Amino acid sequence: MLFLSAGCVIHALGDEQDIRKMGGLLKITPFSYAMIMIGSVALMGFPFLSGFYSKDVILETAFAKFSVIGHFSFFLGIFAAFCTAFYSIRLVYLTFIMGVNSQKKTIENSHEGSLQMLAPLFLLSIGSMFSGFVFHDLIIGVGSDFFANAIFIFPKNSSAIDAHFIPQLPKLLPLFVTVSGAFVAYAMYSNFVYLTYRFKLTDFGVKIYTFLNRKWFFDKVYNDYLNQSVLNVGLFHTYRNLDKGIFELIGPFGSSTLVYNSSFKVVPKLQSGFIYHYSLLMLIGVLLLLTFIFAQNFNIFFDANTLILFLVLSVLG
Repeated sequence: MLFLSAGCVIHALGDEQDIRKMGGLLKITPFSYAMIMIGSVALMGFPFLSGFYSKDVILETAFAKFSVIGHFSFFLGIFAAFCTAFYSIRLVYLTFIMGVNSQKKTIENSHEGSLQMLAPLFLLSIGSMFSGFVFHDLIIGVGSDFFANAIFIFPKNSSAIDAHFIPQLPKLLPLFVTVSGAFVAYAMYSNFVYLTYRFKLTDFGVKIYTFLNRKWFFDKVYNDYLNQSVLNVGLFHTYRNLDKGIFELIGPFGSSTLVYNSSFKVVPKLQSGFIYHYSLLMLIGVLLLLTFIFAQNFNIFFDANTLILFLVLSVLG
């Protein structure tokens, strides 16, 4: 629903995809605003919406492991919930609530999507609002036999009951973090936008902004260290040593070079200009032909070693 709603907004603004060039679309596209708001709140895990049940059961199951890895996964999920709430409200505010940042011509031509675009959003919004509340006991409730024996889980790996009886603080912490992330995003881009801008101009703020704007430097690490290392191995080892080295030495280049060099050694001996040399070659050829005919008539089959031995004896004789 969020992807389709984003498509409606992009279509309304003439294929504009940068949220920094949007704003003020609440009155122009109210239905798309409602759909994105419902989808964002469900994605944040707001109580009784679909994302609430799927997100909380994952976090509670991780905490119920009562291990270092389980608790690490739990707090990592908590941080992810904060980030999800932050960028969801940021998206809604920058796109629909804050002042217009689009060009005048773009705003004048903006419009709500057609019925064919909006009808699927309405159907999906119903699922986002009610599917978790209606089906959570059927699928993820304690004692649910919805999957029956289709999925077998060892008792030691089953944490559904333990997740149901964990303390209240881990159960309420995801909701608190979600509300905090939403509040921080709204405050930062509404009341404290000037302070945020001033902070970005400081030395530390520039570093934070650069870190976030460069996507946590994942692309730099991937391109400069991982990707470039693989390319270096491919060039200096795989290509130069194998493709242009060993494979060429024992392959086409080595074979052609061997034949070419051998021809300079064999040709002067075979084409010496003396008649008796040519006569010897003719005699060897006749003997080979007679040998082949003799073997065919008498069903005698020579293997490779026998044939080579016969040729050597013929030449020596």
